[in-house]
Amino acid sequence: MGKGRFGVLLCAEDSDYVRKRYGGIFGVFLGMLTEEGETWDVFRVFSGELPEDDDLADYDGFVITGSCRDAHGNDPCISDLCFLLKRLHALRKRVLGVCFGHQVLCRALGGKTGRAAGGWDIGVTSVKILPSASLPAHGIPSSISVIECHRDEILELPPAAEVLAWSDKTKVEMFKLGDHILGIQGHPEYNKDILLHLIDRLLHRNLIDVSHADKVKEKLDKDEPHREAWKRLCRSFLKGGL
Repeated sequence: MGKGRFGVLLCAEDSDYVRKRYGGIFGVFLGMLTEEGETWDVFRVFSGELPEDDDLADYDGFVITGSCRDAHGNDPCISDLCFLLKRLHALRKRVLGVCFGHQVLCRALGGKTGRAAGGWDIGVTSVKILPSASLPAHGIPSSISVIECHRDEILELPPAAEVLAWSDKTKVEMFKLGDHILGIQGHPEYNKDILLHLIDRLLHRNLIDVSHADKVKEKLDKDEPHREAWKRLCRSFLKGGL
């Protein structure tokens, strides 16, 4: 039974559909990560909400969500988030970054991010765990599938950070720094229903074309993400370490 206190640094913009069906992205993360007895708070980063510095000691860990914004952008809220992440790193607080969160965590700690040379990666991607990562000891297979939806990636890791996993399209699918920082490029919290809804949103915004969307949707019928394995990994990291 969990007894910790955790914060979600919400960087996503909830659609009406995800809000009504899943309680928003915050609700999606709660469904993956929470255990009885824990306290989970949400901070809407792009509404100017961040935890107060005096309150950080009360938290056992934080999660940074995905976002439609670029981690390499110059939005003042991103700068404020990077400052907070540096502070959390100095305090050795556990921080899990997902997609945008993975990228902005890298940037905040001294790495570089930008547009992926291969363009969008959307769908279910097979991620290869490096033998040095020792993750199979935690019940994680050496090849594990995850839902992806990104067109940015890590270009250069922060000093002392270690690559844990890669894929055919993305060289840094997962990284860690010490035992308290973990970044995951994919979306372990997503199911295929959420991804299909997101694909339609990307189409509506003219960010992908119809042929691309149709190919992704067709392939989704054949592929399944390893959601339970990812859930174990994320919970293990936040509540005890890798």
